[in-house]
Amino acid sequence: MANPDKTIEERILELKKNRNAVILVHNYQRGEVQDIADFVGDSLELSQKAAQTQADVIVFCGVHFMAETASILNPNKTVLLPDAQAGCPMADMITADQLRRKKAEMPGATVVTYVNSTAAVKAESDYCCTSANGVRVVQSIQSDNIIFVPDQYLGDFISRRTGKIMALWPGYCPTHMRILPEDIIRQKKRHPGAKVVAHPECRPEVVALADEALSTSGMIRYAARPDVRELIVGSEVELLYRLKKENPGKKFYPASDKAVCPNMKRITLEKVLQSLETLTPEVKVPEDIRVKAKVSVDRMLAIG
Repeated sequence: MANPDKTIEERILELKKNRNAVILVHNYQRGEVQDIADFVGDSLELSQKAAQTQADVIVFCGVHFMAETASILNPNKTVLLPDAQAGCPMADMITADQLRRKKAEMPGATVVTYVNSTAAVKAESDYCCTSANGVRVVQSIQSDNIIFVPDQYLGDFISRRTGKIMALWPGYCPTHMRILPEDIIRQKKRHPGAKVVAHPECRPEVVALADEALSTSGMIRYAARPDVRELIVGSEVELLYRLKKENPGKKFYPASDKAVCPNMKRITLEKVLQSLETLTPEVKVPEDIRVKAKVSVDRMLAIG
């Protein structure tokens, strides 16, 4: 029975110790969930932490594909996603069957898959990448015959940076799509001294208005620069929680208040506690898919 004298945070920390668990939290999670994390980061950083952990239990506060990636890397550990319904619309925009058909249309093509995808799609891929290392991954490939799935906007950004023409799948992030060029223009008028950063998942017209296009980890490093005092942030609004926490005295403005990912907000402290108490919901990738998917994930991690 729960001890009524302990806060929910204290109960989570006590259970975490008893379970030998690690709590990995994405930058878009609620602020109070970020505060109980062992590590807060973007998809690449969290994948790296999952690959390195000595914990028996991984509590992944993110969305389903992230927990799947942790399961791919840790088949003998218990991977928990505190809300089983925390999915990713972009990941659902392509299936393994659709990718196989695309590969049949382009024989010999190298498939680069954004980490925001299902394990089954990763299993049909040659490389995974994140927004932090996508340019480096594509630059490392000798071939110009490349299929990039599922995010057309990240693919367009990488294509422009590398000069490689890629076949782009028409997927997108609904949250970043809500950020419009007029939002950036309006915020720049309101805050003329502010720098602008945009996530590569944003529309190309939004990226074109930014001083830098960066992953969330890149935005965090950019915000820490001494020459940056004010920053307009073209990404999911919860990122500002961490930016403000780590940079007191600086000012941060969301490019759009509409850039909210409802799936990321499904996880609460109560669900983290329940997940640790019951060791559910567990995410387990079937072994045949896991082995194939791990090849593309390992290549991503090797490039770093």
